Amino acid sequence: MKNIIITGTSRGIGFELALQFAKAGHQVLALSRKIPQALLGNENITCLSVDLSDESELVKVTDFLSKSWKQIDAVIHNAGSLLLKPFSETTQEDFENIYKVNVFGVANLTRICLPYLQNGSHVVTISSMGGIQGSLKFAGLAAYSSSKGAVITLSELLAEEYKERGISFNVLALGSVQTEMLAEAFPGYQAPISAGEMANYIYDFTLTGNKFFNGKVLQVSSTNP
Repeated sequence: MKNIIITGTSRGIGFELALQFAKAGHQVLALSRKIPQALLGNENITCLSVDLSDESELVKVTDFLSKSWKQIDAVIHNAGSLLLKPFSETTQEDFENIYKVNVFGVANLTRICLPYLQNGSHVVTISSMGGIQGSLKFAGLAAYSSSKGAVITLSELLAEEYKERGISFNVLALGSVQTEMLAEAFPGYQAPISAGEMANYIYDFTLTGNKFFNGKVLQVSSTNP
């Protein structure tokens, strides 16, 4: 059984992932600002209330790891912050708030996890089709989509920097999945894939994808948006 860290577990894909890994007997460290009642009491899930936009809050993760785990088998950077706003009204503060979660949070948590990642560990970053060069873009998502492009490049760089240690870094750029975040970005749109269905795919990829990929970006999309 493996030790898995998942961010953004209060709802949607992250919530479903935490339950799936726990059901399979894996140990899960679930990180989110709000802790859902459904995850509490599960013997295979440890929940920590962490605001990824605040680097100082990550000391909670450091403390847990130093006391409880000797290794981390996988990290799933699933947490995300979205802003739907015309670019002309998007301030530097708006950009910073999005990047603190979507980029800096990914970088900071990865750095904390490095001492515990071993040969065969897999770091999976959940990005978006909006972050893919040349993909169809949507107005109002300048901060969000550019941040998702940033973590793609970050993952590619980390795959190169840590390849000698046998740690794999890959990105899944998701298309539309029926989540609350999708509803915020595209009100009224109905996605063909549920959060649970996408969680199934990410679950399998996390456990086996690093056998076939490293430093890669996989486009997981059947529709646009």
